[in-house]
Order: sequence, then structure tokens, then C-alpha cells
Amino acid sequence: MRNLLFLFFIISAISLTSCRNDFEFEPSQGGLEFSKDTVYLDTVFTNIGSSTYTLKVYNRSNKNISIPSIRLGKGLDSKYRMTVDGIVGNNRIFENVEMLAKDSMYIFIEVTADVAAANPTDFLYTDQILFGNGTTEQKVELVTLIQDAYFLYPQRFDDGTYENINIGDSPVRGFLLDENDPINGNEYIWNNTKPYVIYGYAAVPANKTLVVEAGARIHFHAESVLIIGDQGSIKVNGEISNNPENPLQNHVIFQGDRLEPLYEDVPGQWGAIWLTQGSKNNEFTNCIIKNGIVGLLIDGNTGLSNSEADVKLKNVQIYDHSNYGILARNAYMKGENVVINSAGQIALACSYGGKYNFNHSTFNNNWASSKQVSVFLNNFIEGADPEILPLEEATFTNCIIYGSNQLQMLINKKDHPTFNYKFDHCLIKFNNINNVYSDNPLYQFATDTTHYVNCIIATNNSVANPRFLNIVKNKLNIGDDSAAKGQANALFSIFPDILNNPRNPPLDMGAYNSTVFEED
Repeated sequence: MRNLLFLFFIISAISLTSCRNDFEFEPSQGGLEFSKDTVYLDTVFTNIGSSTYTLKVYNRSNKNISIPSIRLGKGLDSKYRMTVDGIVGNNRIFENVEMLAKDSMYIFIEVTADVAAANPTDFLYTDQILFGNGTTEQKVELVTLIQDAYFLYPQRFDDGTYENINIGDSPVRGFLLDENDPINGNEYIWNNTKPYVIYGYAAVPANKTLVVEAGARIHFHAESVLIIGDQGSIKVNGEISNNPENPLQNHVIFQGDRLEPLYEDVPGQWGAIWLTQGSKNNEFTNCIIKNGIVGLLIDGNTGLSNSEADVKLKNVQIYDHSNYGILARNAYMKGENVVINSAGQIALACSYGGKYNFNHSTFNNNWASSKQVSVFLNNFIEGADPEILPLEEATFTNCIIYGSNQLQMLINKKDHPTFNYKFDHCLIKFNNINNVYSDNPLYQFATDTTHYVNCIIATNNSVANPRFLNIVKNKLNIGDDSAAKGQANALFSIFPDILNNPRNPPLDMGAYNSTVFEED
């Protein structure tokens, strides 16, 4: 009996203790702390949703509190949206939000706003998150820059279907550019007055030329593609800028439509610039192509007998593509001062034969895999008709071919009487591990003077390193201690480097003159 009374006493004591006011909440009197006093949501295009941004709220007190109101200053009319501690609600007003003592919570914030809602003088759209009421009210500022743009997209019809174009026998959501678009005007001239944003497949048809003027900014939504059709052309007319504060001011830039710094170097954000079979007179000058799946897809051009290349590249930078920087099939292409860095498979693929000539160009690939290379040549596609085509020319002069893997240049050949390639005064990363390629006639660097003229072979990272400034930031300038310094063939160095600096003897390989780096 005594034991039963003792057990009853213990149970009663536990019950009384559990009735304390541990989870009673009293109204907040202010005193909240925040991870930041202003949330900058970076730049977004008009009517395109932003990324999600985070604000952390802290209750540093020893009391459980109830915040009477967490709301946006513009209420239900605000263009911002919030999720508070996992609660969605109406996204703008939340009442009686509870916080435990010494606890914290997350607020997630997004915005979708029209440029018309922004301040007309600086295009900023602002609001506040207000915590509490009256004298205890606290606030966190919200700021977003809204950028207007020309939007190019397929029409949506009354039945809910979209405008299509045919790729081969398959329709895709796309459209032809219009010389007399009621909103954008002449869509065959892209200027620098405001950016262009492309949705779906935008196509240049036969006998039309898309002209992209200096300083234009072209943005692609996810999986979007610019197509230059049979007998169509593109002229990208970027220029060198003399503004030291903005050295890319007059360059043309092709990239994804996410403007937040987080997406600056993220690959695979959009599709490709596709120069289809029969496109002609395509020129890219002083431009940057970045963050797509394939930078330039050049598909089976038919002008190998022409006196001029169908694709000309001058001062072109191609960065951070998830598959290829350039994938060319049976193309006729000429490039000078071309820089390609970082591709999931190959920086430059000259495949299925064709005709290629690159001078003073830099190809580097440090993609984090064991298979990526910088330059690849072949003359066939398995199962194609015909399966093998002639490689009429693949000439690389004064080029740097480098990267993180042991082999950064590969040649894959099927028997054909025409397979012409030449590397003249090039620095090539090629570590012949276990002598796998020692007897391969395609890689006789020391003895084959027909295909390899005064080339420097980097057998590891310590031998013949080009000493790039910063690979991660796509700065492939070479240092004063670079193995490429003073090693170029002067007969082919008659034009300035990619920064428009004169090439003075001793002449350097690659797209950049060497320099003494200052601390970055």
C-alpha cells in the first residue's frame, strides 16, 4: 500500500510540473532580430519571377512570443510574395505568428513585377516586411531592380495551343522573326536599347539576315534556341569598348535569362545558337556566348568549296556550356582570337569532316570529369549516310590547347583519302600515360613535321604550363612566365590580340598577349 501511495505521489508531481506555461505565448513587444535589414532581390526582367531569397528572424528573448502581424507594406497589392515559417497563406499577410524562446524562423521571398510598377527614375521596385503593430512595429526593406526587355516568343492561340515550327519532321514550340512586329518592330535587327529575351525556338528563315548590333544583350529562357535556317544568316557586330569601367560595354553577350549573380557561371541554362545546314555568311565578332548546353551548333554546312568560310569568328569568347562550346559537323569555319573554356564534353568538336582554321585561339577545359577534352577532330558519324566525310582541313596555328585532364586533344579517324590536319606552333596538353599512344601515327609530335610544326607538348601540369590568370573566372590571359610566351609563328600574327592590344615581338601563343598579373 505504501508503494502504491508513493507511485501516486510521483505521478501527481509529474502531472503538476507538465502544466507549467512552457508553451504559452505573449504578444511580441518588438526586439526581433534579422539576418539582414534589407533584402536585395537582384535584377529581374519585367514579369519574370525571381529566385527565392531568404530572411532569418530571431527571437533572442527567454519568452515565447506571438507576433500579431507579419505583412508586406503594400498588402495584397504587393508584387512580392512570402512564405513565413513554412506557412503559405495568401503570401502577403500573416497573423499571430508564434515563436518559441531562443528560436528562429525563415521567411522566403520572391517577386514578379512589371517595370511599370517600378520607380520610373531608377526602375527599383520596393516594399517592406512589417513585423508587429503600432509602437512595436519593426521592418525589413525589400529592393528589386526591374529591367525592361524585348520579349520574343511563340504566339498562343485561343484554343490554348502555341505557334510551332518544324525541326526536320518534328514540330517544336517556336516562331519566325518578324520584320513588322507590332510591339518589337523589326525583329531582324537587335539593338542595345534594352535586352532581348527569347522563349522557345526563334528562327531566321531563308534569305533573311539577323543583325545583332554592338552592345546588345541576348537572354534565353530555359531550353530556348536561336536557329539560323537554310540560306539564312546572322551577323553579330560587337565592338571593342574604350571604357575601362565597362570593358564589355560594346560586346554582344548571349546568355540565360537569370540575372542573379548566383547564375553567372551556371551551365545548361538554355539551348544553343544553331546554324543549320545551308546557313551562310555567319559572322560573330567581339561577342560572348555563355551558360548554355551548346554554345554554337554548326550542323552540316555545304559550302566547303566556297572561297570564304560560312562561319567566321573573331574575338569570340565561349564559356561554361554543359555539353559543347562549339559542336561543328562538316562545317567550314574560320576563327581568330577565339577563347573557349569549360564544357561538359568538348570545348571544340570539329566532327564529321569539314574545313576548320583557327589562329591565336585558346581552348581550355577544366570540367570536373575524367572524359572532357578541349579539341576533338573526326571524320565520321556512326550510322550516318554517308558515314564518313572528308576532313579537308583542320589547321591550328599559335593556339593553346589545355585543361585538367591528361589528354586535351584527341583525333578519331576512319579510313578516307582526305584527312588533313596541322598544328603549327601550338601548346598542347598531352600526357601519354603508359605509352598508350606511342605507336599511334596520329600523335607523333616529335617526328611528324607535316602535322606538328614547332609544337610544345605539356606532359603534366608542371611542364609547359600556360599560366592562365584565373580559369574559374574565365580569365585565360597568360602570365609573363607562361610556356606560350614568345612561342608564336610571326607569319600568322598580323592582327591584335583579343583585347585589341598590338602583338609585339616576341609573339605569344593563344588569344591573349602575356602580361605581368596584378593581384586579382
